[in-house]
Amino acid sequence: MRIYAEHRPALVDYATPIVGSRDSAEDVVQEAYFRFVPTRPPLLLGLRTPVGYLYRIVRNIAIDWTRRDAAEQRRNAAYALTRDPQPLAASAEDELLCGDEARLVLATLASLPEKKRRAYEMSVFGEMSSTQIAQQLGISRATAHRLVQDAMIHVMRSVERMGPEGDDDAG
Repeated sequence: MRIYAEHRPALVDYATPIVGSRDSAEDVVQEAYFRFVPTRPPLLLGLRTPVGYLYRIVRNIAIDWTRRDAAEQRRNAAYALTRDPQPLAASAEDELLCGDEARLVLATLASLPEKKRRAYEMSVFGEMSSTQIAQQLGISRATAHRLVQDAMIHVMRSVERMGPEGDDDAG
């Protein structure tokens, strides 16, 4: 089509700043051509300014292209955040609260009888099973399981007494 061929370079120049690259603008203008080429010749006969109509098509496609690209970038960024192997950095407040909780847990563990403390540490930090703990401590598996459970309950109660803001509610 003659109108398209004559205005194609100007249309690419027009679309480039909208979509951000000349390559994308070329794609936009090509897509505009397929929308512009009339399926029924009388369509163009009714237009007073077919060039203006062609520019409008390019503009609309370029804007749609930009919106689609922005949405895709947001989606990709959100996906990357959910798949990021690096943990997000804790805030100073989180570090302070976690530090307080960690000190409380360590103090609570230090107050436990030695076998109970060792059973808990082997389970939580060493990721050992009740059977492995029992072998290490020379006790039955049921006793190892009970020691770990008792220690966990003791630690959880200490943390709960600390309260949500890190203040000790008990005193």
